[in-house]
This record gives sequence, structure tokens and C-alpha cells, in this order.
Amino acid sequence: MTSNQPVDPAKLERLRQALEQYESGTSSEPPLFDRAAEEAKAKVRHRALLLLDHRARSRQEMQDRLTALDFAPDVVADVIADLERDRLIDDALFAQEWVRQRHQRRGKSKAVLDRELREKGIAASIRGEALDIINEDDEREKARELAVKKARSVKHDCSANRDDYTKALRRIVGVLARRGFPQGMSMMVARQALDQRLAELS
Repeated sequence: MTSNQPVDPAKLERLRQALEQYESGTSSEPPLFDRAAEEAKAKVRHRALLLLDHRARSRQEMQDRLTALDFAPDVVADVIADLERDRLIDDALFAQEWVRQRHQRRGKSKAVLDRELREKGIAASIRGEALDIINEDDEREKARELAVKKARSVKHDCSANRDDYTKALRRIVGVLARRGFPQGMSMMVARQALDQRLAELS
């Protein structure tokens, strides 16, 4: 809708003069925005978006990466604040996705995932909420899947040879230990998987 109010010529003239002074650099008024600061932020923002295009990042991760590229810390902080406001950086969502993907696809235990998130600067409360999506049954089932997969590498029935059986069992437990599963759980599911495999071979 078009306003019927007449435009104030004096106001228009003041605006015209202010624009001319700003463009010529002779204005005594504070600048509408800091051009140099915006240009510096644009460079940092461009690099940040390239990093985010590769994968999601935690706040601490992004800060470390950008600071390592010798960008000014105050500019980095401003850009990260902008990205958080736009929800392009969100530690809670990052932690949830990190746990979901690395538990399901990589078979990582809660203990390992907690350590990884801590290394990425995720607060304890946020880590706890993200890790709550994995319950004890989920973790045991993931350990069992890994144990069964490793047990398939056993090609001969070693149930009658104690030394060979122990070596095979140790290899399966090692796979689980490297992923951070509790020792008791690892031994139990490894033994079950090995015995099941040997029954198939007998």
C-alpha cells in the first residue's frame, strides 16, 4: 500500500547529504557499519562455512580451527556467535548426531564417545544428554554384533585346544576393548560369539 503522506523535502535533503558525506568519508557521524570489520568477518565466515560443508562442528572445534588459521580471535568469536544464532553451530545437536552415527556405524561404546565429545569441548551436561540415547541393551547388542563379525574370522574348530581357544577369544575381546566396551561385557559376548562360531564349524 502506498502512503498518501507527502515526503518531507528537508528530510530527503538531510539523507542525501549524509549519504554523500559517508561515501566521501567526511561524515562526522558514526559509520552505518564498520566496513573493515565486516570484510574481516566475511573472510572468517567463508572459511567457517567451508568447514561446515565438510561436516558439522562443535563450537570449540570451530574456534580451534579458525584460530589456527591466524584469524583474529575477536573476529572468530563474532563469527561463531553469528553461526550459533543461525543454528549452524549447535553443540547439543552436534553431540546427538555424533553419538548416533559413531555408535551405529562405527560401533563405538559410550565411554569412547564421551571421551571424543569431551575432546571436542562439549560440556558434561550436553554429553550426558546425548549419550542417554544409548542404553545398556543397545550397547550390549552392538558389542555382540562386533564380536560375531570378528568370530567369523575363525576358520577351524579350536574348542579342543585350550591355547588356540584362548588366542581366538583374546582377538575378539581386543576388538571390543579398542572400542571401549566394558571388560565384563566384552568377555561375555566374545565367549558367546566364539562358542557359536565353533559350533558352526564342528
